[in-house]
Amino acid sequence: MLASVLPGPVFLPLYIMRCLAALIISLFITITCFGQNKTLDDYLQQAVKNSPLLKDLNNKILSAQLDSVRIKMGFKPQVTASSSGLYAPVINGYGYSSAITNGQSLNGLLTISKAFISKDYVNAQFASISLQKDSLSNSIKLSEQDLRKSIISQYITAYGSLQQQKFNQEIVDLLSKEEDLLKRLTRSNVYRQSDYLTFLVALKQAQLQLSQTKLQYKTDYATLNYLSGVVDTIIAEITKPELQKVIYYDHSNSIFLKQYQLDSLRFINSHKLIDYSYRPKFNVFADGGYNSDLTSQYYKNFGTSIGFSISMPIYDSGQRKLLHKKLSLEQETQRTYKAFFNNQYAQQINQLNQQIDEYDKLIAEINDEFKYSESLIKVNIQLLQTGDLKISDLLIAINSYLNIKNLLTQNTISRLQLINQYNYWSR
Repeated sequence: MLASVLPGPVFLPLYIMRCLAALIISLFITITCFGQNKTLDDYLQQAVKNSPLLKDLNNKILSAQLDSVRIKMGFKPQVTASSSGLYAPVINGYGYSSAITNGQSLNGLLTISKAFISKDYVNAQFASISLQKDSLSNSIKLSEQDLRKSIISQYITAYGSLQQQKFNQEIVDLLSKEEDLLKRLTRSNVYRQSDYLTFLVALKQAQLQLSQTKLQYKTDYATLNYLSGVVDTIIAEITKPELQKVIYYDHSNSIFLKQYQLDSLRFINSHKLIDYSYRPKFNVFADGGYNSDLTSQYYKNFGTSIGFSISMPIYDSGQRKLLHKKLSLEQETQRTYKAFFNNQYAQQINQLNQQIDEYDKLIAEINDEFKYSESLIKVNIQLLQTGDLKISDLLIAINSYLNIKNLLTQNTISRLQLINQYNYWSR
């Protein structure tokens, strides 16, 4: 019966090849799905790549460049074509006055015009576009910095959840390993039945805690993918974030202060543009074509003309002064914000430095305590194997070990979060 199921001798090599191919594909899928650890750099690159805000700001820079070209083209001669026709009939003496309308008219003109504007005014307009591009470039850096901070913060949170999961898994493995031994010792009357049940309750609680930490890591991991714009339903393991404090020098070139510097330049240029708008404007034009009332010798009404125009504001009821005053108020507000930011900036950097130093000291103390707690667990496990340990003492030692490990993980994560904030302000 079994022989009828197996392939014949002729098809056996083909059958083996198919099995090997299926095995290789299965191994490849397994390695692809579960063998790849994701790093912080992977998420940062994906977040920057997928950010619609950064793409929008980059497109605005390109748009500003086009505006610069458009302004430059606007100062060159402009050519326009125009045509119009009119027919005003007079019927039985009723109609528009022929002295006004000429009864009918037809024209078709090609006009060339050019505005003569001072070089300083042109440079001021180009400076306005340049400042706009610089402001957008700095906005890109600020947005990218905000995005990096958000991704790093969530990555640290997810990594903390993963460490909690691994630690709880370690506790469950430890208790599960000793559960069989304790069961045998209980059957041999070395330990009481109540001791075994107390141990079993502790094991079940550890398993529930493990399930909770697994769920928390899945949630934090999914949030990390969401913030990064990554579509992936497979739960992968993330590596430890290697965060180091950025060496802090002088914040005068900080991207956060750069915007205030650009605003100051923008105000100066805006004052110039207001003054230039009140200077004389000179235009010349020339046209050629056909312009006729279609009366006698209408075929001779082809011609050309040239002309110019000059305009100069004389009195605007004080609007110019009001515009300058409005800009001055904005400058004053900007200076107030800048002074406030400088004070807050220095205070924030000093506070973060102090907190990081305090966490370094606290983590060193917890690590020392953790070594003693870990040694106590090992001693208790040895005593359990010989039946010379109270179950309550073992559970107290495990709870102490658990609390210290949790405390170490929480403080390590808090320290990484502070470094993330410090690096955010140090760019």
